[in-house]
Amino acid sequence: MTTNRLARLLNLVPYLVARPEGVAIAEIAADFGVSADQIQSDLTMLWMCGLPGYGPGDLIDLAFDADTVRVLFAAGMDRPVRLAAHEALALSVALRVLADTPGVGDRAAIASALDKLAAAAGEAPADVAVRGTVVDPGVERYAALVASGHAARITYYSASRDTTSERVVDPIEVVAADGHAYLRAWCRTAGEIRQFRIDRIDACTELDEPSEPLRLSRQPAPTAFLASELPRIELLLGPGATSVTDAYPCEEITSEADGRRRVTMRVRDLDWARRFVLGLGGEAEVLAPAELRDAVRQTARAALARYQAA
Repeated sequence: MTTNRLARLLNLVPYLVARPEGVAIAEIAADFGVSADQIQSDLTMLWMCGLPGYGPGDLIDLAFDADTVRVLFAAGMDRPVRLAAHEALALSVALRVLADTPGVGDRAAIASALDKLAAAAGEAPADVAVRGTVVDPGVERYAALVASGHAARITYYSASRDTTSERVVDPIEVVAADGHAYLRAWCRTAGEIRQFRIDRIDACTELDEPSEPLRLSRQPAPTAFLASELPRIELLLGPGATSVTDAYPCEEITSEADGRRRVTMRVRDLDWARRFVLGLGGEAEVLAPAELRDAVRQTARAALARYQAA
């Protein structure tokens, strides 16, 4: 039995108990997002479920009237299933992380959801320490700048060029990634959308003139976010590594004549990429950059030397 079907079976009985007049099978199917045939199969299975003893008076009893069904005996399953402690904890952590994410305006709604979660779980989820998604100061200031709808003049330090420049930007949004907050904005100097790490903005002055969000219609989707900040690698993947293109976002995928795939992708850093490539064994060959290729070769040689010395 699949997890989805088990969850549906556990909720079908309280769903029907709450509607003692009966419910059409087609309506049940629509509410649960499955076919009428599937609901009919689920109801047949419920007939074989119930309390220990498993006699006629112990099993769930249903009554059918044409295309309508109602519950005659619920066997104690007359209330919706409560969240398990670990499920409530997982949802609680996710909501707290969301509350710490810049750009999320309705914090009251998140607080309300946390309260409802505690009630649904039957008890308050255990307190846990949640690492903040963003550690940079000034996040709220830049979120307010975005909300103001005004352009801004910033002084920005570029780590990749080791230079500081002044530019006028039209703020779009504040986003978070890897513990840092970024101001995504149209840069009038570069003539395109750029991401500015907030802890590298040395000065910011809000201008009286409005920002120009209409320029966004000519720009790439936000999925390109952080592309300029992350290292780019190129791999040649064998047949045993085809899942890589399904599990990781790739910028380019090219099929080779020998059945292998040439893949270009962005990675968090080259040390992560080294471990990633080594984990693929002989199914991956590094084409670029040379720094990554050398690091993989050296690590593989060191591991081989340990085996030979053993």
